[in-house]
Amino acid sequence: MAFSFYRIPLGICNSFLLRGEKTILIDGGALGGFPAFQRQLQTLKVDPKEIELILLTHGHWDHITCLADIQKLTGAKIAVHGRDQFMVETGEPPFPNGVTAWGKAMAWSARGMLRPHLSPLKVDTVIPDSGMTLREFGIPGEVVYTPGHSMGHVSIILDSGDALVGDMAMNDWYLRLSPGLPVLADDIVLVVESWKKILPMGIKRIYPAHGMDFSVDVIQKEVESFTP
Repeated sequence: MAFSFYRIPLGICNSFLLRGEKTILIDGGALGGFPAFQRQLQTLKVDPKEIELILLTHGHWDHITCLADIQKLTGAKIAVHGRDQFMVETGEPPFPNGVTAWGKAMAWSARGMLRPHLSPLKVDTVIPDSGMTLREFGIPGEVVYTPGHSMGHVSIILDSGDALVGDMAMNDWYLRLSPGLPVLADDIVLVVESWKKILPMGIKRIYPAHGMDFSVDVIQKEVESFTP
């Protein structure tokens, strides 16, 4: 089977459907996203049971709010890095720190108002620091450990040069007005170090979890000019 992938907006968070010899879903969607997930599968003519794995870039609430419903529909296993495993298995993920002034205000208000209590779910595959290959699914790419936004964040680097980077970058109006580094991160210096790790891997286009895709040139410039 030829490989293809699709962006599926689920609430404020993009998920991505990767179809090779097998099918996997990247991220579990934000509040209100489950009906959109069902509609998109129908549009793409994908049987939910085709999805064998739900691979989480990280465990924050907006990436796992629909996870229980999606897993129930698909029967898929769940994979997440070990450092974010507790977020899925307790159903009470923490909110990340703010980096910019706007990010700090957002984090402060979210911690006062947003206290998610999601269905605890068992993690089937714990992603190690060494990452994992997707080639056993017939998907030409690798999962790479890219901590910083959360300590268990991973990114998916495809052979095509497309990079599904979760919250390593952001491009949506309520976060930042133009694409670039995240305004929320537990350790922004570590985010930049993670970018330095993956930028040499032939990345051409960035697909963030929030907002539309953009050229890698944007991130390269931000990383080069970054000062802690």
